[in-house]
Amino acid sequence: MRPLPVPTSRRDANGSAELTSLGPWANVSPMPPRSLSPPSPPSRIPWSALARLIRLQNQTGTYLLLLPTLWALVLAAQGPPPPSLLAVFIGGAFLMRSAGVILNDLADRSFDRQVARTRSRPLASGELPRRHALALLGLLVLTAGSLLFLLDPLVFRLAPIALLLAALYPFSKRWIHLPQVMLGLAFGWGTVIAWAAVRGQLDTPVWYLFGATAAWAIAYDTIYAIQDREDDRRIGVKSAALFFGSSIHLGVGTALSTMLVLLGAAGWLAQIGWPYYATLLGLALFFSVQIGQLRRPVDPPQAFGMFRAHVWVGVAVLAGLLAGFLT
Repeated sequence: MRPLPVPTSRRDANGSAELTSLGPWANVSPMPPRSLSPPSPPSRIPWSALARLIRLQNQTGTYLLLLPTLWALVLAAQGPPPPSLLAVFIGGAFLMRSAGVILNDLADRSFDRQVARTRSRPLASGELPRRHALALLGLLVLTAGSLLFLLDPLVFRLAPIALLLAALYPFSKRWIHLPQVMLGLAFGWGTVIAWAAVRGQLDTPVWYLFGATAAWAIAYDTIYAIQDREDDRRIGVKSAALFFGSSIHLGVGTALSTMLVLLGAAGWLAQIGWPYYATLLGLALFFSVQIGQLRRPVDPPQAFGMFRAHVWVGVAVLAGLLAGFLT
């Protein structure tokens, strides 16, 4: 019998034995080379998708939520409100609007995938995991809630209603033919909170202001819904644009007329000066132009332009309030 080969070795610089060769009988697989590259870093936060989730590039919704609260601050203070309250409500409007669109996208993921305008949204497209959206939602709500500590205690009792209305709105389009009413209530509640922050109580004018804001939101969101009217009809989503149909000009006109009447009543009770009523008259002329446009077919880009113009409506009302108290 032939003797087995003996493995050979040599000494390293420290005097330790180092195996240098084995015979073919050993059948030992070579050790894989040790990787010198550092471990891969954890996945990065998808900042771009999160920014698009909260519509950071388009703050029209924030302005439409903020402006009625500024109306209430001015009307309750009968002039320019304290800068501290302005800062709180500007920050709160951004935070709550951002939270609201996240709630909307979480509820509507399956619908958004079937609508051309919304299928590329981060949640609908699958670009952003649901857990990231929920984490950001929680952060926004907690941050907005921390602002309550800077306001009158009455606001603590009113704020949960705002959160409830914001949570219900995304689901209302499954239940009622006029989901814009729920949006109007959610946006209008901001005026109640702002009034309470100034006065520490709720007076009659704020309810007129609340109703005016709700009517205004119904009007401009009905115009906004024209963009998705055909897709909504196909997938079974309800909207005021579908409900009113060819009479959409009457529905929007009724809502805008209600807004002007209630704004006038709120100003009358607050004994505001004539520039405010001149502003409302100018808005009535502008609204008549939009209602005339709605009598004819309106394409999606035109509808979006009409919707965005309502930011300037809110600015005009605010300017009229300030002018009315300063004259």
